[in-house]
Amino acid sequence: MVVTKLTRQDIEDLALGATVLGTGGGGDPYIGKLMAIQALERGGEIELMDPDVVDDDAFVVAVAGMGAPVVMIEKTPSGKEAAASLISLEKYFGRKADYIISIEAGGLNSTIPLATAAELKRPVLDGDGMGRAFPELQMVTFHLYGVKATPMSMADEKGNSVILDTVDNFWAEKIARAITVKFGGVAWISIYPMSGRKYKEAAVKYSLTKEIEIGRALNDAKKQGKNPLDVLLDVTRGYHLFTGKIVDVVRRATGGFARGEAVIEGLEDFKGSKLVIRFQNENLIAIRDGEVLASVPDLITVVDKDSARPITTERLKYGLRVAVLGIPCDPKWRSEKALEVVGPKYFGYDIEYVPIEEAVKKWG
Repeated sequence: MVVTKLTRQDIEDLALGATVLGTGGGGDPYIGKLMAIQALERGGEIELMDPDVVDDDAFVVAVAGMGAPVVMIEKTPSGKEAAASLISLEKYFGRKADYIISIEAGGLNSTIPLATAAELKRPVLDGDGMGRAFPELQMVTFHLYGVKATPMSMADEKGNSVILDTVDNFWAEKIARAITVKFGGVAWISIYPMSGRKYKEAAVKYSLTKEIEIGRALNDAKKQGKNPLDVLLDVTRGYHLFTGKIVDVVRRATGGFARGEAVIEGLEDFKGSKLVIRFQNENLIAIRDGEVLASVPDLITVVDKDSARPITTERLKYGLRVAVLGIPCDPKWRSEKALEVVGPKYFGYDIEYVPIEEAVKKWG
């Protein structure tokens, strides 16, 4: 069985790569990174395991944070909440999880499972349910393959916990979102309990390794005298959509989400042009001069113009000079069934999804 024991540098690289794939949302991985590193310093280990060698009858559970990312910054977790949610779910099933997984390859939810794994001495599988970040619970590849989100558990920082069982994954999202609001805007959840066989079929595999690769490439770019943006485009196989200065940001926390838009005026080769990015926790759609340039499920990532360091939606502000990247999503998200769950129409945009590699052709 292939096992990698993550080092402190691996975690640093993974957190940076996760922010790139987080498309502006998923929460800042910094807090989870610190908790995972602290667990290592206390003598813990984080074992990252090859997803293809998992036993078919293994018990696999995703651990995550839920809520508006801006609230997660204000309500710093102690590190015990996510572990408490998993323990609660294990009691319900009468069985310990054999493996912990990430529900998404982006933001806080890429690092919280690592901290929980170190805390409870459970291995982590190298694959998640998105290959990026999305704002709702049913927006995972597990859902596409018929895995139920529930029974799931929810916990808060006060010690409250809930076991939730719903008729389908859309109801899981609705009810869990309402509970998250009552919890004060953030909940810590254990969700999508499944067999190893179903996990191997449904997961976006090797996404944690990809996060490490992206973060390492960015961290090494300066040392190697390379242009960070070129390095990032190369390692993600992405497209340079825009460069400009943020001139307006509208952001509001409603219904457990951070919603809004950022307006960017073009600089350099993009001077005289304007890009509008609309987000719901994550960046959903990029509109250049009135025409859609990129949309979910492809990834839209905003980075610092010079360092190519990713910028989350809660940290967008007037005056920042940024570059905007478009990155192709995992092929699992391009089926008709998947687009019904994560395509632009689901989010209220009356447009047809066009793969990023096709959409960019008209702009040269």
